[in-house]
Amino acid sequence: MKPIDSRIVRERLEALRSKMKENGVDAYLVVTDDFHASEYVCDHFKCREFISGFDGSAGTVVILQEEAGLWTDGRYFLQAEEELKGTGITLYRMMEEGVPEMEEFLAKKLADGSTLGFDGRTVSSSLFRKLRKTLGDGVKLSMGLDLIGEIWKERPALPMKPVTELVVSFAGKSRADKLSEIRERMQEKKLDCTVIASLDDIAWLLNLRGGDVLYNPVFLSFLIVLQDEAFLYANTKSFNDEIISRLNNDKVQLLPYEDFYQALSAHTENKRVLIDPARVTAAIIDRMPASAQIVEESNLTLLPKAKKNSTEVNNIKEAHRKDGVAVTRFLYWLKHHVGKEPVTEMSAAKKLEEFRAQGENYRGQSFAPIAGYGAHGAIIHYEATAETDIPLEAKSFLLLDTGGQYLEGTTDITRTIALGAVTEEQKKLYTAVLRGNLALGAAKFKYGCIGLNLDYLARAPLWEMGMDYNHGTGHGVGYFLNVHEGPQGFRFKLIGNAKEQTLEEGMVISNEPGIYLPGQYGIRIENLMVAKNMEKNEYGQFMGFDTLTLVPYERDAIDVPALTEREKILLNQYHQTVYEEIGPSLTPEEREWLSDVTKPL
Repeated sequence: MKPIDSRIVRERLEALRSKMKENGVDAYLVVTDDFHASEYVCDHFKCREFISGFDGSAGTVVILQEEAGLWTDGRYFLQAEEELKGTGITLYRMMEEGVPEMEEFLAKKLADGSTLGFDGRTVSSSLFRKLRKTLGDGVKLSMGLDLIGEIWKERPALPMKPVTELVVSFAGKSRADKLSEIRERMQEKKLDCTVIASLDDIAWLLNLRGGDVLYNPVFLSFLIVLQDEAFLYANTKSFNDEIISRLNNDKVQLLPYEDFYQALSAHTENKRVLIDPARVTAAIIDRMPASAQIVEESNLTLLPKAKKNSTEVNNIKEAHRKDGVAVTRFLYWLKHHVGKEPVTEMSAAKKLEEFRAQGENYRGQSFAPIAGYGAHGAIIHYEATAETDIPLEAKSFLLLDTGGQYLEGTTDITRTIALGAVTEEQKKLYTAVLRGNLALGAAKFKYGCIGLNLDYLARAPLWEMGMDYNHGTGHGVGYFLNVHEGPQGFRFKLIGNAKEQTLEEGMVISNEPGIYLPGQYGIRIENLMVAKNMEKNEYGQFMGFDTLTLVPYERDAIDVPALTEREKILLNQYHQTVYEEIGPSLTPEEREWLSDVTKPL
């Protein structure tokens, strides 16, 4: 969606408030999610962006008659501040001192007898319960109101992109085998049924991929799994006869997407049903029959999906080799063109996409490219537009965070590129971020550790300087699926009631420390890694990481004397691997340049 003028946002807020009055609603809640608790949504579900003008991937808006607020996290503070100007919507910086949580804000604003309205099909079950607990019984929660839909006259239709099958040579395991393993878990837990609404879980379990959500190869769907059959609710026109036939062979019946809520009651009546409260919406819980015995746990697909099998790991390594070739070729091109011909943030990102598209089995970007030059690099999730696009000059940093989707896997890489001379301060900060990246990548730890135990390794060089970054250090990554995939992650503190996941062999996770100086520049270095088992002895099972990303660091920005001998060894070993793995796929000129930027310190 294009940037929204603040005047248009004010007009939409006025129209919404009129609808609120008609429906006796004192406050209206608009979340980012679709019907599937997704992080990224298709245009049809971008209600929060429609009503606020803020287009980040995370945020919640509350509208009252006299005021409105947007809650978002540290990745988007600068972006939201800019996009909310003139709208009358106040930015609430989540987890900042003195900033109330959205639920606390509502509790102060809504007296007994008030009504909070929202579309329950988009509000997660866990959020609904938190609202109920915080607001108490005195505030009515009205979940059947899609008021945005009533004022959004040109709302995009639901997508109908073709669904394709991921063959076993890429998936590593057949659909029938995956379903069988899930049913074994169901038997262990004495479950009759599991209801899955999360799109990546359904796509993974059924070895299917789609295109209904930009950058995420998923398709709008719900899945009900019983002990002897399964029911898939999706747009039937997105499936060809061959796929439908193979689904039928695996006892998966394809039914219309819009039939799900009506069928839910029939399939779960008098049954013991597993539902993941974090990945289903309030409307699904509301439609469950009273006779259903609901078991609330994480989806049974969550860990098998996160723990990549050996076929997936080998494929992912190949995806990163191809991606490393593309990004390295781009770096060579960029270094030889900036300052000599016009290059902008957007044209640079487009050029990188051209290099990636030359790779076999490439299927597109894994998220919107973040190409932030100079001060734009300090906006953590900056996305250049025609209005903000600026030329690159032969000075300062370009922060480039991009990724690709391949049949062999999903990539996500950030490099901070020096386009000219680097100041001593820039070298000092770049090297601190690099040291954190190297330390986390080389971690050796006992099995049982969670990301919370290891996050300090990445932050320590910055913390020693009294500095920090306002985002997690790492997130899980899917296999030709969502670039953000739980449950694993690196962060330094628990958020709310979040549960931390033990790091398991086969989990792919990002390593991305950074530092951001508003109005000046940003630095972030991101590699993807896969967790692996190391030796097992009388002290237990030890683990470590294999770094998947194969792209050189910015040699010109490294303050070499600030590195320890161990850090120099780690850096030299990584650069040697990069050269050996991707050098053979480069032109002689590119290979010579790579040899120079990866030579030992």
